[in-house]
Amino acid sequence: MTVRPCWVEISTRTLEENFRFLSSLAAEQAELLAIVKADAYGHALEMCAPAAVRAGARWLGVTSVEEGVAARALCPEAHILVIGGVFPGQGEDVVRHRLTAVVWEPWQMDELEHAARAAEVGSIPVHLELDTGMSRQGVDQEGLANLLPRFTENSPLRLEAVMTHLFAADEADGRMTREQLARADEALSRVQATGQRVEWLNVGNSAALLAGEAEAIAALAARYGMKTLMRPGLALYGLAPKFDPDFYPEDPPTLAEARRRLRPVLSWKCRVVSVRSIPSDTAVGYNATFVATEPMRVALLPVGYADGLDRRLGNQFSLLVRGERAPMIGRVSMDQTVVDVTDIPGVEAGDEVVILGRQGDEAITAFDHAEAVGTIPWEVFTRIAARVPRVAV
Repeated sequence: MTVRPCWVEISTRTLEENFRFLSSLAAEQAELLAIVKADAYGHALEMCAPAAVRAGARWLGVTSVEEGVAARALCPEAHILVIGGVFPGQGEDVVRHRLTAVVWEPWQMDELEHAARAAEVGSIPVHLELDTGMSRQGVDQEGLANLLPRFTENSPLRLEAVMTHLFAADEADGRMTREQLARADEALSRVQATGQRVEWLNVGNSAALLAGEAEAIAALAARYGMKTLMRPGLALYGLAPKFDPDFYPEDPPTLAEARRRLRPVLSWKCRVVSVRSIPSDTAVGYNATFVATEPMRVALLPVGYADGLDRRLGNQFSLLVRGERAPMIGRVSMDQTVVDVTDIPGVEAGDEVVILGRQGDEAITAFDHAEAVGTIPWEVFTRIAARVPRVAV
């Protein structure tokens, strides 16, 4: 069936190249866990998870058990980490599909122990998350004392990794990151005191990797006889995170190289539906938020906020048509948007429009979208609706 002309293009080759480049930035003792949660940041799990594995990823990170089951069907041999943990009743699927769950609550451990024993599985790996200051998920120092005794010879749970989330790795002064790593150091000493042999220290996102924190994290891991597992997300899809404030007088070498080497994996496109001429004093879109002050040519596009195009972009953003910027005019509708093509010669029905990506010498990035409406690139990507088909290129 032919579908309406609004689609996303995914370059799996670019994703593979990004992963290999990021791997080259990691410390010698480090391995990368490719973050493919939230449908690979809106890029399509079914395309991106296998591409990451082809590029050399042995680990994949998903949000939920449901995503983990889908990833397992795509990547039978990968280690699949369920970062959001388990919910009641999900332990059976974790065991059946050989997933690795993050834990930080006693009841999560109860759930997994019960499922493992019911399936007569002798050992299942878990990653214990530490709360080192984010106050989101993870066990604090007091709770850690209650959880560590759970890892005994009689328990099917095997403590494969200790992890934490660096919540301010994109702050250039690195102060919060140093404080978090110090708290992690304290917790790791308590883990080691129990006699646990833990293989991995699971720490570090894209910002930490590109800011050059890999060596410090690897040194911390080595102090306890562990290897490092870092978790790039945004960079895997081709965007280097922005740092606050900008590094001065220049970016760290790893970040500078990343800005040169990383390439976006996703492009979002549609086609012009129709073109019309309108006289001055003509309203465009709901509530007449735009009124022509002179005769104009306008093009109708089959994309709207139900597709993930932010409604706030109306009257303040431009899309690319024939390699030139066409201002969005009027409000973004649920399924349609209008752009001004008065100064772009020859625009006609069927012309390709770039919503996110490159056309000719011009480009629109997820940062451009984000800055226009006061959000972040992660939201721009994951907001693109499932009804917009993802096409491999």
